[in-house]
Amino acid sequence: MVNVHEPGPLEGRLAQWPVLATAGALEVRLAETDSEVEAAQRLRYRVFYEEMTAIPSPEMREQRRDFDQFDAFCDHMLVVDRGRHDEDGQPAVVGTYRLMRDADAARAGGFYTSGEYDIGPMLAELRDKNLLELGRSCILREYRSKRSTMQLLWRGVMVYDIRFSIDLMFGCASLTGTDPDALASSLSYLHHYHRMPDGMRVRARPELYVEMNRMPKEAIDPKAALHALPPMIKGYLRAGTFIGDGAVIDRQFGTTDVFIYFPFSRMDARYRNRFGRSVD
Repeated sequence: MVNVHEPGPLEGRLAQWPVLATAGALEVRLAETDSEVEAAQRLRYRVFYEEMTAIPSPEMREQRRDFDQFDAFCDHMLVVDRGRHDEDGQPAVVGTYRLMRDADAARAGGFYTSGEYDIGPMLAELRDKNLLELGRSCILREYRSKRSTMQLLWRGVMVYDIRFSIDLMFGCASLTGTDPDALASSLSYLHHYHRMPDGMRVRARPELYVEMNRMPKEAIDPKAALHALPPMIKGYLRAGTFIGDGAVIDRQFGTTDVFIYFPFSRMDARYRNRFGRSVD
């Protein structure tokens, strides 16, 4: 049996504000029980393995849940539809985000992102800062066209950032597909227009490194390239995210991953104004 959650040292404080924001029947909050974490894992399985092309382990296929060794140490943000219920009669989880702070990573033995990117220099440089790794984000298919679902996840993350004084968010974001040539326009756009400055650049691990500079800058239509990106990556970029050096092919998930580097202080003013009302 897989451990899905171990209470963190700040769980009591989190319980004082379990609901972070609402929009009609939808609410965003943190998972507080094993069953809620399992609901997030079942949603991840449905999206990653049934709708997309990820390859589950035999254990995952049997339990119909997506899980790994980091789940037990993370906070799991949920978008819940109070007007819809799952097979257990609980409000249905329709969106999720996995959040890991540096204190949690210390207990887990490191960050998930370090399996793809060399983040050691970044962690050393920012050892006095509060860091948050973002990952495993997904939304149920029929809720992806509703702007309120993604906005609730963003509001929840912003509340979380402010409550824990987060200085930097980072993690891996995914493009669908494992052929970098088929993704040449997207990868080249990210490389030329959003690359991290030289002095702070995070690079893909050498054995996994895939060149992102696949087209000259003058051959790219930036508006078209931005439009073609997945909604999550577009949201990151519009909010002020930088992109690391090199992509990584994730064959289990059938994706090409890029590194996101998002200083909280760099968040675009439009995003602060849009979501600021939810953090008072």
